[in-house]
Amino acid sequence: MQVEARNVEVLKNYSSSLFSYDEMMTEKGEIRPHWMQFYDVLKNLTPDELDVRQKELNSVLRENGVTYNVYNKNQGGERPWELDLIPLIIQNQDWQIIEKGLQQRARLLNLILSDLYGQRLLIKEKLLPLDLIYTHSGFLRQCDGIRFPGSQQLIIHGCDLARGPDGRMWVINDRTQAPSGAGYSLENRSAMLRVIPDFIKPINVQKLSSYFRNIPENLSNLVYNTKENPRTVVLTPGYHNETYFEHAYLASKLGFRLVQGSDLMVKNNFVWLKTLGGLEKVDVILRRVDDTYCDPLELRPDSHLGVTGLLSVIRQKNVAVINPLGSSVLENPGLMAFLPSICRFFLEEELILPSAATWWCGQEKELNYVLENIPKLIIKAVDRGMNMQSIIGSKLNDFEIENLKQRILANPKLYIGQQQVSFSSSPSFVNGLLEPRYTVLRTFSFASSGEYSVMPGGLTRSASSMEDSFVSNQLGGVSKDTWVMDEVKESPIKLSPQNKKKKAPVLFARENNALSSRTAENLFWVGRYLERSLFTARLLRIILQNFNENKISGKDSVESEELKCLLMSLTHLTMTYPGFVGKGAERKFNYPERELLSLALNTKRIGSLTSNLQFLKNNIFAVRDQWPKDTWRLIENVEMQWESVINNKQIRLRKVQILLDHIITNLVAFIGLNAENMQRDLGWFLLQIGRRIEQGLSIVSTMRTMLVPCFDEQVESSLQESLLNLHVGLDNYRSRYKSKFHLPFVLELLLMDKYYPKSLAFQFEKLQIYTAKLPQITSGSVLDKQEKLVLEGFTNIRLADPQKLAEYEKETFVREKLDTLLGHSGELLNETAMVIIQNYFSHTQIQQQLTGLTIDPEI
Repeated sequence: MQVEARNVEVLKNYSSSLFSYDEMMTEKGEIRPHWMQFYDVLKNLTPDELDVRQKELNSVLRENGVTYNVYNKNQGGERPWELDLIPLIIQNQDWQIIEKGLQQRARLLNLILSDLYGQRLLIKEKLLPLDLIYTHSGFLRQCDGIRFPGSQQLIIHGCDLARGPDGRMWVINDRTQAPSGAGYSLENRSAMLRVIPDFIKPINVQKLSSYFRNIPENLSNLVYNTKENPRTVVLTPGYHNETYFEHAYLASKLGFRLVQGSDLMVKNNFVWLKTLGGLEKVDVILRRVDDTYCDPLELRPDSHLGVTGLLSVIRQKNVAVINPLGSSVLENPGLMAFLPSICRFFLEEELILPSAATWWCGQEKELNYVLENIPKLIIKAVDRGMNMQSIIGSKLNDFEIENLKQRILANPKLYIGQQQVSFSSSPSFVNGLLEPRYTVLRTFSFASSGEYSVMPGGLTRSASSMEDSFVSNQLGGVSKDTWVMDEVKESPIKLSPQNKKKKAPVLFARENNALSSRTAENLFWVGRYLERSLFTARLLRIILQNFNENKISGKDSVESEELKCLLMSLTHLTMTYPGFVGKGAERKFNYPERELLSLALNTKRIGSLTSNLQFLKNNIFAVRDQWPKDTWRLIENVEMQWESVINNKQIRLRKVQILLDHIITNLVAFIGLNAENMQRDLGWFLLQIGRRIEQGLSIVSTMRTMLVPCFDEQVESSLQESLLNLHVGLDNYRSRYKSKFHLPFVLELLLMDKYYPKSLAFQFEKLQIYTAKLPQITSGSVLDKQEKLVLEGFTNIRLADPQKLAEYEKETFVREKLDTLLGHSGELLNETAMVIIQNYFSHTQIQQQLTGLTIDPEI
């Protein structure tokens, strides 16, 4: 069908921009039949309306905390995940061929993997060159003879596809190490359903949920010694990894624990998870760590990501690792040159999915061909560990070609030449128009009952610009949802139990108090940085209010004793010395704006509000699978609001003051939402312990600065009012005492009232409750050290006399009894924190426990 005139605004110059086979439009400028339903919706929307939808899509992804960490030094580290409004649509007949081809390829690679670590017939029969395999870093001799139960050794297969000039899908790469992208595919679909349901509704798109729903059961079948409650963990390198979001996302969706290598240990030929309650045996490890990093004892000794002795446990068949160690040998692109003959040898079939013609330079004839035809080829390294980007020969000059030849000749076995093929484009929404961009589809297959289950779709990525021929997330590629059309709509009538035989579900044990010490530590520090940020923001707000009142009265410098005391309190609270208390303090009192802006916005200054917020986010992110989406969105709101200030070089204190209100509101909301949603387990108790210790220390710090020194009556009254305001106690004081500010009453409320949530006594009492919930270190009924410390602190506060604490020494004008009590209380809180850190945190990395599968059936 010819493009209609009313669509010229959206499709302006689209057909003239085509440079290859296009998924949506023919060479004649006609919309392909399977795109027509989508096009019928698209044509009724203006570019501005589409732009609004795209922004909504970006907002949803950002709110959900979907990120991808790039290693490009120009782009920095973490960046929001990008999703194009326009999907890739594949018709059903086309997909059936693709699915069969992917299943065939997974079966073939599985046979190759079994052979390479078994009989090695392919090498003996000269179907594979020995040097192609043995020189590849993915071939691990330590894994020889290791097998899973059954015939399927390759469990997960990722495959990058692109449509060739003949209209067929061609294989570009195989990903067998730890294929990434499946979680992003699911999140992409979820976001699209939320933002553009009217686009999806007319098209009968196959759902993704069935692919994920069977994964836990399929993994349980890999357990060597069949058991009812297999324990599966997802092994991640940590939150600095580029796809960490997906690691946490899939662990949450599949109901597995997310762990780092240091969470695990080998003991008695088993793998154990270190938790606060003791060791727990692990049955299956779904790894997202490259195989050579998985065992520093037998593989890379410099690895800090793996588990020492893991290979020994695998050989004893006491743990299953998915994909198996050594499977990255299948990612060798040199294999593509030999796959057609191997397919005929093993399967007696021709490859359904072709790949570009490939020449491995380890053979003399092929080497000569590559050297003579570099301008017509793409040159690749056989080993991804070489960190070499593919080189397009046609873009090289004579000097560069000669240099490349010398590199190849130096070690021919490490290189391949590949036919340069013009792959297809698909539409991307860019600046209000649709533009063709090179497109690559990553598909996913999972071993299931002797066959391979293929996700109906996958992760589509498009190039960052029309000029880019390489498609990569690291190079700024944009993702797309992939819509595979289904010819027959699903019947809304479900089979009754008597008409449908159901397989008994695999049971997974509920594990209470199974919290790793790394998760525990992160939750503890979330509590501390949460309260630290909140107190800093509140004190900054009070100071800025006072400072503005000073300016209104025509005073640019700090002349009032009250404001000077508040500024000194800020330095003590944040420990950003010398600040307003050390050398040069008088000069800063005269011009405080610079120091206040630094304490608010300086990202490199430890103790600043921005620094505390960043540490808070890092710890939340490290256990991101612990939080509901709503709480994560609050943190994202804080970050977005604060980034707008940090990036403004002309920022003034007035703008900071306005944003402090938003920061405080979001942090309080974060506390409230998690109070409603978090399970009262060890994680909750440690989060609260962190909060109570930090609140207690903040109370001690601010009271020592504002109440221990004596001032005249008016200044003391103002400081007491500010202190009550800081600890959200002003209204409580007025309603309870109905008098002007009187120090013994203030001390009674903020120090001794165990029913007031902001008092020091309340913090110690809660610490008594929460520390008693921790696993006991000592035996019998003897209190652990942290319990003794908080009991002593609580007792000291309750036994104190506010009237005596308010007395001051006439010679020094210092309330020494109050200072002694506060100082000792601070020491007890700090010692409590250190004892908990030493006893319970052994620096294992993030993980979590979830039960049950929570894949939305509509996705």
